[in-house]
Amino acid sequence: MGKSRRQGKDKLTRDQASALIMGVFGKNPRQVYNYKQISTLLFFNDKYRRAVINRTLDELVSKKLLEQVDHGRFRLLNRAGYRTGTLDMTHHGYAFLVSEDAEDDVFIARNNLKTGLDGDLVKVFMYPKRKQSTRIEGEVVDILERARNTFVGTVEISQNYAFLLPDSRKMPFDIFIPLEKLKGVEHGQKAIARIIDWPSKVKNPFGEIVDILGFPGENDTEMHSILAEFELPINFSEEVEAAAEKIPDRITAEDIKNRRDFRKVPTFTIDPADAKDFDDALSIRPLEGGLWEVGVHIADVSHYVKTKTILDQEAYDRATSIYLVDRVVPMLPEKLSNSVCSLRPDEDKLTFSVVLRMNELGEVLDEWFGRTIIHSNKRFSYEEAQQIIETGEGDMKEEVLKLFEISKVLKEKRFKNGSINFERDEVKFHLEEDGTPTGVYFKVQKESNWLIEEFMLLANKRVAGFASRGGKYEKDVNPQELEGKKQKGKTFVYRIHDVPDPEKMESFTRFITKFGHSLNPQQSARGLSTSLNILLDEVQGKREQHVIEMMALRSMAKARYSTNNIGHYGLSFKDYAHFTSPIRRYPDLMVHRLLAHYLEQGESKNADKYEQRCQHASEMERKSVEAERASIKYKQVEFMQDKVGKEFDGVISGLTEWGIYVEIVENKCEGMISIKSIVDDFYEFDEEEYMIIGRQSGRKFEIGDEIKIEVVNANLSRRQLDYKFIESGQDR
Repeated sequence: MGKSRRQGKDKLTRDQASALIMGVFGKNPRQVYNYKQISTLLFFNDKYRRAVINRTLDELVSKKLLEQVDHGRFRLLNRAGYRTGTLDMTHHGYAFLVSEDAEDDVFIARNNLKTGLDGDLVKVFMYPKRKQSTRIEGEVVDILERARNTFVGTVEISQNYAFLLPDSRKMPFDIFIPLEKLKGVEHGQKAIARIIDWPSKVKNPFGEIVDILGFPGENDTEMHSILAEFELPINFSEEVEAAAEKIPDRITAEDIKNRRDFRKVPTFTIDPADAKDFDDALSIRPLEGGLWEVGVHIADVSHYVKTKTILDQEAYDRATSIYLVDRVVPMLPEKLSNSVCSLRPDEDKLTFSVVLRMNELGEVLDEWFGRTIIHSNKRFSYEEAQQIIETGEGDMKEEVLKLFEISKVLKEKRFKNGSINFERDEVKFHLEEDGTPTGVYFKVQKESNWLIEEFMLLANKRVAGFASRGGKYEKDVNPQELEGKKQKGKTFVYRIHDVPDPEKMESFTRFITKFGHSLNPQQSARGLSTSLNILLDEVQGKREQHVIEMMALRSMAKARYSTNNIGHYGLSFKDYAHFTSPIRRYPDLMVHRLLAHYLEQGESKNADKYEQRCQHASEMERKSVEAERASIKYKQVEFMQDKVGKEFDGVISGLTEWGIYVEIVENKCEGMISIKSIVDDFYEFDEEEYMIIGRQSGRKFEIGDEIKIEVVNANLSRRQLDYKFIESGQDR
């Protein structure tokens, strides 16, 4: 037996030892090891195999795979080895491996992707860094988890086979569909295909059709394609609809037994003219001493949607309502979103409320949270409320005007405290019944919008503060504790916004100097927000306004949901949550349930479980926003189709190594001028100076430059506008 074991040990070759050693370093690419540590990790206890490991380490150093940092201690040279991360595919077919614990992304050429696709979790082998190269390169060796297996595209059918040609430029492979897997789809139709197999040595994956969307160019087909592209739902299942239909319309005596009754308090809603889901209402009545009781009443969705039900699971999966150009895909079925939960006028409704005792300086003197019943007296559109504010006349004018006065004070105080004033006009379309866009207009925020926004922000802030204080009202907490050490809050769902990334702010600061503006990115967070507001005021009405607003937004972190309360930088709130829209946002529904639990002195909930839910909600919100942008882009391209050959004034909105992005002034439709199409010189992108420069002439194109363009192509399938350069402002 002993001899047999020794013979087994004697068979360790240098090639085997090399593979084992590189495997150890691949799993821990930043670690330094000596030969004894590696031998222990490989469970080699005998002298012979340890000696082989020792000698092989020296060979790997000579092969430039390892480096000896000091006597007998080794590490990967130039980080060759293995790394796990997510693939970020580009439109050009190559990808980058993005890993949270690594500073540098790994470049992966198209022929080294194997079967890796955008968003996949993969294992990559990193090549030793070449001396002349500035980037790390690698190849995919294992697909650990697929990001998705369904894709939207157009079906092409021949006599013996078919393919689905994906819409997404981040999916570089057509999907082979056997004829028996076509499920009745016709040649040229858009459909959804699922990948069912992808043999290792086959270029294209095999798939089957799982849903037929219709013919390209039809409005419903294109909107459904966008939803499917981002893996968002189109319809509710029959089971979910049936569950919603069972929800009772009537409010019973039992339903209102433990609720505060606000039905006799003047109450109204303000929403867009075409809205159907009214999830917030305001009430106001005078108190003694010149004080006011302001009620922020929110639809009590948690009364109807119970945990561990099919309705709750569906709402959680969707996480948000989706707002495309021509439709809303609701989080809850219409019976709930537009009827039972909607705070329609002249109907009793169950609500969850924040009731505040306030003075006219916008100071909160007392607060109460709890379940209520209301009766909305009036449903205003924003335009109707705006007319009351401007003329002082109309239904419920005393209530509307008093709330507007307080909202002005709240807004002024918020900006004085460091809230950043990002207010951008929304692009909207005039649509015919079939969805065809006939015009573009811009939705401007006015005082009626601010009125609602300020009280919603205030309610969200008060609810979050209650949770962060461990479920205590402010008056029940020692003021010195509030000013001093942090209170231990209970598990809660916060809306957080981190401070800006210093590198992004440095880059933004360099950018604005081109327009004669300045900013100190090194100042305190509070000072930076004040400086940003001053800057945003300075650029109002100037040619660079839009581009500076856009670049400032890009410099900010993205708001998200989390149980870790780091505050909301953009609003300059120490505590902030989403409480006011449970009909259309699942985090608000979670907040309602947690708040109700803590009002009854319940114990803190499991933080890990709620953090997972927060991450899911943040991801679904991201997909929803991307789908909304895609639908806007589609309608912009559709709107510009009959304008090919026409000239427009534009402003340069972006620069890349392959093109100049230009936004048309009159309709905000953005397209691209290919650098190759500007033939009077050879133009190159200067990344440091962030401009495109002609090699011979020195002519420059910079963000914010006014230029004239011609529309040369409007590609609906790619949602892409192509422009041609005519002249710049300096040529005129």
